[in-house]
Amino acid sequence: MTQVVIYHSKQCDPKKCTAYRLAKFDLAKIVDKVAHIPKNSIFLNPFSEKALSPADVIYLKHGISALDCSWEVANEVFMKISPHVQDRALPYLVAANPVNYGKPTKLSTAEAVAAALYILGEKTKALNTMDKFRWGITFIKLNEELLERYSKARDSQEVVAIQLEYMEED
Repeated sequence: MTQVVIYHSKQCDPKKCTAYRLAKFDLAKIVDKVAHIPKNSIFLNPFSEKALSPADVIYLKHGISALDCSWEVANEVFMKISPHVQDRALPYLVAANPVNYGKPTKLSTAEAVAAALYILGEKTKALNTMDKFRWGITFIKLNEELLERYSKARDSQEVVAIQLEYMEED
């Protein structure tokens, strides 16, 4: 089973925090130190220059890592993360969470983790992750066509091409 580790910066309302909810259901481990992010894990970083693709499955044995922080300070927090991870940006997806519903790329931590799992071939775990939220399956349905296409891409370049094609159509 793929390990999911989330570095939590304690900047959100714990009652609304999707990372804490994932931990509650044993779907993720919360850490409070950057040093506890597994080395060589796939680190979901929206500022990364490389898109996540099925080719990254080779790093899955080290797990998926994410950061739970406020979008206002995300860039500076991401810059502090160790260089010993495989930074990957998620491709274009639309949020379904109540705070950012309908906004492209403004995913909650749970949405980001589920999208990564889906793209990396762990569709059942992605669905199980989103099943823990009232709006979770809406995220999958809103993005199902793209998630399927991304999950069949050969590499990062193909994921970016799919994203660009979709955005031009939209």
